[in-house]
Amino acid sequence: MDTRNLLAQRSRAQRPAAHNPALFLFAALCCAAGVAVTYWFFVRTTTGQLADESAFQEAELIAAGNHLPVISFLDNLPLISVFIAGIVVVFVSILRQRLSPAVIALGTFAAANISSQLLKRLVLDRPDRGVLTLDFNSLPSGHTTLAASAAAAVFLLAAPRWRPLAAFWGGCYAILAGAATFLNSWHRPADVVASLLVVSAWTLIGGLVMMRTNPEWNLWPASGRGQGTARAVTLLCAIPGTLAALASLGLYFYARWDAAPIATAAPLYFWAGLALIAGVGLLISALACWLFSQQAGDPARR
Repeated sequence: MDTRNLLAQRSRAQRPAAHNPALFLFAALCCAAGVAVTYWFFVRTTTGQLADESAFQEAELIAAGNHLPVISFLDNLPLISVFIAGIVVVFVSILRQRLSPAVIALGTFAAANISSQLLKRLVLDRPDRGVLTLDFNSLPSGHTTLAASAAAAVFLLAAPRWRPLAAFWGGCYAILAGAATFLNSWHRPADVVASLLVVSAWTLIGGLVMMRTNPEWNLWPASGRGQGTARAVTLLCAIPGTLAALASLGLYFYARWDAAPIATAAPLYFWAGLALIAGVGLLISALACWLFSQQAGDPARR
């Protein structure tokens, strides 16, 4: 048993950063598939369009007359997001005197936003399924993509010991931005969810490149500080994220069963959409925290 433990410890000590790139690629493909499924159900099917549009209408009723603070936040969101990402990139480039991580983070930020706009404007369309709604495609949300990709850039540039906190607070920022666009009736819930998944796919690819090209950047401290935080943050995001996703699913099914008009019924679709945004955002944060922490290099390789 002692010999086996010694061999296991040596094996762990020899693992480089991103020692299993297939995990990153598989997770990125799952996120891309999530975008496709979200688009197919909420845009291409009558049931999905009805659910998304009902949530949109209920948000208009709930938030009527209370838009001003949210509008101010949304108007400033692009500038805030670019400022956050820019400051962190400049800080890292100057303080740590490394250009490569900054370029990778900026590339991830740009790829997420460009692909989001291309998908929305050139690739995806919104067919007529008999649901009274806007006749143009709004999936994915550009504002949510900006916020989430700025948080992703900060996450990629953080050292392993700080990445769990960056995943948590970055996820909260992205969820807040997405919920704000929904509450202000700028976007439907599916638009926000698709944006979060687009950004997560590019973050996984950017993270793989970051770890492979900058292995010394992605080592746990010799003391192991932060590894306990990574486990705690993963659970902190995964448990409420799973509960929120299940609550969203349950509310959608219950809303389908309750046929009362929107004007007189409880806003079930609204709460289902909000829970879906929060659930997906938290689960993505949990995935990022777990995967990047598990794939960080061992300090014995210094």
